[in-house]
Amino acid sequence: MLKRLLAALMGLSMATLLAAPAMAQQGPLRIEITEGVIEPIPIAVPIFEDEGGAGQLAADIARLAAEDLTGTGLFRLVSRDAYITQTSDFDGAVAYADWRAINAQALITGAVSVNGSALNVKFRLYDVFTGAELGAGLQFNGTTDGWRRMGHKVADAVYSRITGEGGYFDSRVAFISESGPKDNRARRLAVMDYDGANVQYLTDSSSLVLSPRFSPTGDRLLYTSYASGFPRINMLQVASVGSQALTTADGEMAFTPRFSRDGSQIIYSISSGGNTDLWRTDLGSGQHTRLTNAPSIETSPSLSPDGSQIVFESDRSGTQQIYIMSATGGEPRRISFGEGRYGSPVWSPRGDLIAFTKQNAGRFHIGVMRTDGSEERLLTASFLDESPTWAPNGRVLMFTRETQGAAGGPTLYSVDISGRNLRQVQTGAFASDASWGPLQP
Repeated sequence: MLKRLLAALMGLSMATLLAAPAMAQQGPLRIEITEGVIEPIPIAVPIFEDEGGAGQLAADIARLAAEDLTGTGLFRLVSRDAYITQTSDFDGAVAYADWRAINAQALITGAVSVNGSALNVKFRLYDVFTGAELGAGLQFNGTTDGWRRMGHKVADAVYSRITGEGGYFDSRVAFISESGPKDNRARRLAVMDYDGANVQYLTDSSSLVLSPRFSPTGDRLLYTSYASGFPRINMLQVASVGSQALTTADGEMAFTPRFSRDGSQIIYSISSGGNTDLWRTDLGSGQHTRLTNAPSIETSPSLSPDGSQIVFESDRSGTQQIYIMSATGGEPRRISFGEGRYGSPVWSPRGDLIAFTKQNAGRFHIGVMRTDGSEERLLTASFLDESPTWAPNGRVLMFTRETQGAAGGPTLYSVDISGRNLRQVQTGAFASDASWGPLQP
């Protein structure tokens, strides 16, 4: 029953479901998410049980997991006021009839225990209509200070079991935090949880910083710094909050850096003599390789997941468009052909889509297209939307939206690849230029 409802939820046929029946309990439901939400699935998330010393943490972890899931637009939380029965024994029998009576289609139960600063969280997920547990129960260990991560991990596991997609809640986002008047903004490099919590500042505002980009393992950040008076590329160790200027190819300006997929190299733009080309630098040997050599502006490179190709923006055709070429260089092929200008392309972690910014008829959009340029789909439209970045599962995008007027400024938003579930990320201050990191270990 839950599978059929999920198929309808995603606008899919039953033929798209790849998992065994839920009663077989052979793992998560596998759904190819290709369309937007029709009606969210009602889920019940009772307060997790306190199995010793948890106190308010049991309620907080259950609340956060529920917020993560409902924030996707795929789920709707059944009010606890409607509950007929209460869960009081994590290992006890489930009163499925009571949950069916309030139309809950999935049930999440959990238990939390604390010993000193050590935190243990366990949970189970049930298909209410079939009366079956979806997979085996799981437990996570952490610290009381890191309780939010435990809530995110529960939500990731539930999301993965029901959708068949990887989770993205237990991840961090690097961004530029902005403050002050519009004509004199102070900008600092910062990181936060995916939902805007736990903001940590990594630089002060003594010099302009732009374009933070996470390494594949999330331990390092590349960014563009104007500390020298000209844009140069710096690398920062996130844990130690110590940065170093990188030696790049000779040029007046170096900017828009990204790591290679194995983190051993960086690709970036160098501007020299009025010309801007793409370069690659090996971080171990320091060897520089020029990737383009044209009388045009090539910038914003992004590697395919297998590292074999680079997507980038160029004005070599006379207008700003998107091109793909081999990661070793060579003749690029243009893939954007719609009206307007295209920029800031980013390859999906799944390898199936390229996100981009598009400007047309005085409006800015965040969009996605196939890697051959087909099936272009615009997801947003506003005065200024730019700089998309992918969630680790390749199914959600975060981007910068700028508002007009003297009091206007940049904020971060997220949207799924169907163009639905547009949501503002609550950063507490102006924020721009996000880089979504990988799931945390």
